[in-house]
Amino acid sequence: MNTNDSLTVKNNRAKKMMLWFGMISMSMTFAGLTSAYVVSSSRSDWIQQIELPFSFSLSTLLIILSSASFYSALKMIQSQKIKATQSLLLITLLLAIGFIYFQFQGFGDIIEKGYYFTGPESSITTSYLYVLVLLHLVHLTAGIIVVLLLFFKTMRQSNTDGSTLGFELALTFWHFLDFLWVYLFLFVSFYG
Repeated sequence: MNTNDSLTVKNNRAKKMMLWFGMISMSMTFAGLTSAYVVSSSRSDWIQQIELPFSFSLSTLLIILSSASFYSALKMIQSQKIKATQSLLLITLLLAIGFIYFQFQGFGDIIEKGYYFTGPESSITTSYLYVLVLLHLVHLTAGIIVVLLLFFKTMRQSNTDGSTLGFELALTFWHFLDFLWVYLFLFVSFYG
C-alpha cells in the first residue's frame, strides 16, 4: 500500500467514525427524551395511552421500504448501473416524502381527537410526542438532502470512479433514521 492509499483509507475511516459519533450523540438525545417521557408519565396530568393513528403505521412501513430502495440503489451504483441507481434514489425520496405526509396526517388525526400540542388545551404527553416526532423529522430532512445530493452526483456521473463511500455513509445514516423511527413508534405505541 502506498502513502496515498494509506491516506485515503485513513480519511475514509475518519469519515465513518464521524458519522458514528454523530449517530451516537443523536441516540443519546432521543434516549434522554424517552427517559424524560417515562419519568413524566407519573404526572397527574399525563394521558396514560394515546392511540397513535393508523397514519403513523403507514409512515413506518414507508420508511422501512425506503431503506430497502436505498440499499438497492447502493447495489446498483456498485454495479455501475446509473439509471437504475437514479430510479431507486427517486423511489427512496418519494417514500420519504410519503413518510412525512403521513406523519403530518397522523398529527392532524391526533388534533381531531382533541389532543393538542401547544396552547392551553395541550398536555405534557402530546408535547413530548410532538418533540420526538419533529426532532426525528429534522434529522430525516438532513437525510433527504443527502439523498438528493447523491441523486445529483449520479446525474453528473460523479460516481464512475468506483468509490461508493458517500453512498455507504448515507445508507448507514438512513438505516439509523429508520431504526430510530421504529424505536420511537414502538415506544410511544406500547409504553403506557
